[in-house]
Amino acid sequence: MKSGIDTANTSKAPAIARAAAVLRLLGKHGAPLGVQAIARELGLVPSTCLYVLRALVTEDLVAFDADTKRYSLDAGVLTLARAWLRKDQFNDLAQPALDRIAREFGTTAMGVQVFGLDHIIVTAMSQSGQNFQLSTQVGSRFPALVSATGRCIAAFGGYPQSELKPRFDQLRWDEPPSWEDWLAQVDDARVSGVAVDAGHYLSGVTVVAAPVWKGGRPSHALVAIGIGAALRIELPRLKEVLKAAASALSGQIAA
Repeated sequence: MKSGIDTANTSKAPAIARAAAVLRLLGKHGAPLGVQAIARELGLVPSTCLYVLRALVTEDLVAFDADTKRYSLDAGVLTLARAWLRKDQFNDLAQPALDRIAREFGTTAMGVQVFGLDHIIVTAMSQSGQNFQLSTQVGSRFPALVSATGRCIAAFGGYPQSELKPRFDQLRWDEPPSWEDWLAQVDDARVSGVAVDAGHYLSGVTVVAAPVWKGGRPSHALVAIGIGAALRIELPRLKEVLKAAASALSGQIAA
């Protein structure tokens, strides 16, 4: 995925966008990074990057090692994360369903939060424990319209095609669907209540997603990921189980 700063979304608050990009980059890499490496990865002027890093260090969100001259995430990030986890009930409610789906179908199951047409973030995950499995990390961020989740967002978000098309054109696929085929798949998701990406996003991989509703539109989604050949027989049942779990969660969140 693109790791630089999306200039289309930074005009209103560029300083905040740069700080957020730095935090995401440090979280993704894990290992400490120097100013030049961070600036190069994000397309920033080094002096601007240094200014952002110093501000984040002051707020205890980033730590600076004076010996290596490298930066890493600091404990202040955990404080923010704990506060969010305490107030967000989706993860606690979704985890049992994710565990059950992962175990029953031998898939990786995820809960994602939807941020309009901008992006989705993985907030909960469960793995089947099988020798070969597909996974990502909690906190991973993806374009909103990607894979099966994107079809759900397009199907139920109420967005006009004029907003969807430019974002669709920017997506990266292993086997890209045409715009017309993708719209047909969005229509299928609208009718069935569940979306499927059969090898388009990742070749040989099937992704199934069902929307979780709050306030009249999808706020989250449940997602199951598995090897396409292994899921072929069980796919109809997986779709129904995932849709039922998402519907139950929608009722719990709205209660």
